[in-house]
Amino acid sequence: MSAQAAPFAVLTDIAQRSRAMAAGLPEQQEAIELWNGIGFVLAGQNYVAPMGEVVEILHLPRYTHVPGVRSFMLGAANVRGRLLPLIDLAHFFDLPRSSRSARERRVLVIEQDDIFSGLVVDGVAGMQYFAADSFVPEPQGVPDIVRPFVQGAYERNEENWKVFSTEQLVTDERFLDVAQW
Repeated sequence: MSAQAAPFAVLTDIAQRSRAMAAGLPEQQEAIELWNGIGFVLAGQNYVAPMGEVVEILHLPRYTHVPGVRSFMLGAANVRGRLLPLIDLAHFFDLPRSSRSARERRVLVIEQDDIFSGLVVDGVAGMQYFAADSFVPEPQGVPDIVRPFVQGAYERNEENWKVFSTEQLVTDERFLDVAQW
């Protein structure tokens, strides 16, 4: 055995013993497919907007009333140099406002094609994750006026989170026509 072979033999021996003593990989578990969105509260009910439909969440900013518009349009706010029309979503649907204070209200900023709007909701519950197999295509307890904008629901911990489509909302003629006359 040469002087070079001894260190190589030692390293080979270490490698063989390491493999023999190594713990196996953990058993692979079946991954659960998840669906996620932005959770919010409207008239005391839980809703969730699909990720990608909400571009930003804001505290209710100071805004200026706009004359000659329907009562559900609160006004327009300057958000980083852009005018953001603010729509009171509960008022738009003629739903009672939950007992939350104005301080807890949030604005879901949506931007789809050339429509840039802020939807004022009673509160935001942050990012929500649901098992994809907990989807219910026809949820119960959805107010009739909101039903066209709800695309099923997810159930978790005995709670029902209705999937609210802002894409459907921005195509609704009532949403687009804010002029009072």
